[in-house]
Amino acid sequence: MPFIKVYIHFVWSTKNRVPYLNTPELRKGMWKHIRENAREKGIHIDFINGFEEHCHCLVSLGDDQTMRKTMQLIKGESSYWINKEHLLNEKFEWQDEYFAVSVSESLVDKVREYIKNQENHHVRKTWDEEYKDLIDKYGFERFKDLQIFIKDFCYIFCCIMRRIILSFTAILCVDKNENSLFDMKNAGFGFVH
Repeated sequence: MPFIKVYIHFVWSTKNRVPYLNTPELRKGMWKHIRENAREKGIHIDFINGFEEHCHCLVSLGDDQTMRKTMQLIKGESSYWINKEHLLNEKFEWQDEYFAVSVSESLVDKVREYIKNQENHHVRKTWDEEYKDLIDKYGFERFKDLQIFIKDFCYIFCCIMRRIILSFTAILCVDKNENSLFDMKNAGFGFVH
């Protein structure tokens, strides 16, 4: 039997950072359920806590456990559980992405304390600020943020273009009705209707 002690500090948020876990009772219930479910699946959760829209979890990985599979089991089952129990009026989801950093034995107590004090911590700092700090502190790339920005930009650009096209269509219809057709070629569009 191998002797392994590998601590991983996982952090993940709710889908779109919606504050679904907005009461202390709901959060305590979620953390308790995650801990119990993890124990059944052979996942050792050393410490768990979080706030309205995210969770911190210190896990001691076993020799046959991967970070991806551990997160899949914890997040997937807890989403299923909270929806099955109808604890919210809307569908609960976790964000796909997560942070995972190794923790040396000498820093385990410090990480436990940090996780334990999430309620007080977020009186002073928002999740968005903590998220940015985690990315900066550990040198993570912001590919997901860039993808979200590009997606949002494309959506806004398409909405603006649609309005422009609808405006020109309205102008053409007005001009047609007045028998003074708008000259699209002279307007720089390269064709005459």
